[in-house]
Amino acid sequence: MSTVNTVTEQLTAAGRAIEHDSFAVIDHEVGAHGYTADQWPIVRRMIHANADFDFNGLTDFHPQAVDAGVQAILRGGASVVADVEMICVGLSAPRLAHFGMHPHQFISDADVIEAAKAQDTTRAVQAMRKAHRQGLLDGAIVGIGNAPTALIELVRLIVDEGVRPALVVGMPVGFVSAAESKDLMAQVRHVPWIVIRGRKGGSTLVVAALHALLALAEAQQREEQFRP
Repeated sequence: MSTVNTVTEQLTAAGRAIEHDSFAVIDHEVGAHGYTADQWPIVRRMIHANADFDFNGLTDFHPQAVDAGVQAILRGGASVVADVEMICVGLSAPRLAHFGMHPHQFISDADVIEAAKAQDTTRAVQAMRKAHRQGLLDGAIVGIGNAPTALIELVRLIVDEGVRPALVVGMPVGFVSAAESKDLMAQVRHVPWIVIRGRKGGSTLVVAALHALLALAEAQQREEQFRP
């Protein structure tokens, strides 16, 4: 049985070799770390995406985060709700299609812009509210890499309106409310999350984390298919 993920790996042997060699360099240079065997592939891919070893330590996990994300993927058909288009564009369409997953973002929709102006809020807040109105947040994997206000609004929807995403990947970058929004998310116990503490973050890291989860899901799927 092949040990290569056929959907979530690089498509060529040369590409896989470069990626695997990069991961080996990261494993060697990072030394000891406090992550579990399931958490580390996510952190490692985030380091790979930015060549920044600070994510070894800054990345924090709800205890059920990885399992919740993998199981949501394996159930098939899960929505990915993002705060910005960059995340949707960055995600591999074939990898999502393999699990019947669909990405959504509403940041530039005319009604979102109009509501943000009328209510003196950000577009990101209104985009999360639109996703909620459309019934997309429950059971979804929500990825937030740009807008702290999107994450703050999502926490409000969870606490006040009973929204239940399968997993929140909260990694907004910035200097105003970014660190605070992630600390707020990390106080939530009944919805699993992955966050980056502090100011660092970004859409690239959300994409990296989601691709790592897709790879973990494919590996589990393959193992189950070949289990005697």
